[in-house]
Amino acid sequence: MSVQGFEELNLLNKKLEELFDRYKDLKIKIRDLRNENDILKRYIEERDNKITELESKYERIKISGALTGNGGGADEAKGRINELVREIDRCVALLNR
Repeated sequence: MSVQGFEELNLLNKKLEELFDRYKDLKIKIRDLRNENDILKRYIEERDNKITELESKYERIKISGALTGNGGGADEAKGRINELVREIDRCVALLNR
């Protein structure tokens, strides 16, 4: 093999090593990004649960305030209570089937 052939082979080997190094670095970066993505998904899920919990508490506070006369929303409280009674009636009907 000629000197030029060895130089080309060395150049190809060097480029191949560089590509392999970049490939390993990208695999590590992908793994890290997937881990971060999982963490963020869990964080979002926790926040969604907290929001749902707070909305539920807020509704209970509004109803209790209306029932005690503090909120001025007596009509709203009555409507919500009627809605809950209808929902309970539907559940009882389903249980009686």
